[in-house]
Amino acid sequence: MQTVKDILDAKGSEIISIGPDATLYEALEVMADRNVGAILVVDKGNDILGIFTERDFARKFIIKGRTGEGTKVKEIMTSRVLYVQPETSISDCMNLMSEKRIRHLPVISGGKIVGLVSIGDVLKATLKEKESLISQQAFEIGQLERYISGGP
Repeated sequence: MQTVKDILDAKGSEIISIGPDATLYEALEVMADRNVGAILVVDKGNDILGIFTERDFARKFIIKGRTGEGTKVKEIMTSRVLYVQPETSISDCMNLMSEKRIRHLPVISGGKIVGLVSIGDVLKATLKEKESLISQQAFEIGQLERYISGGP
């Protein structure tokens, strides 16, 4: 069974974050530079205060007609942040993301942020696991066919 730790081992555990008093422009600039759809909002002790996503920007800033370059991330971030642990299974992670309709989950271990997984990361890991299973089944079928036919 694959876990969130397996995803982090493959992709790395770099944490991209910003402080709550950063402006939306600053957050969006970091997100664009790093090609990510979400950024963690943390305090000086690196504790999660929220998460800021492209969806937050679209729904809480643009659609609600907010204006102003001085808008702070803390004003529109999602404050209620769900998270997973490294030992969480990929299946449980996928179920949580689907059920809560979220695309990003911080990974917490021992009270510390150790990574962030996206729905894309989870889907990629799920597909890799399925491909491995299919490959194993194809191998076993080949072995059985050779046994039945009396071949080498």
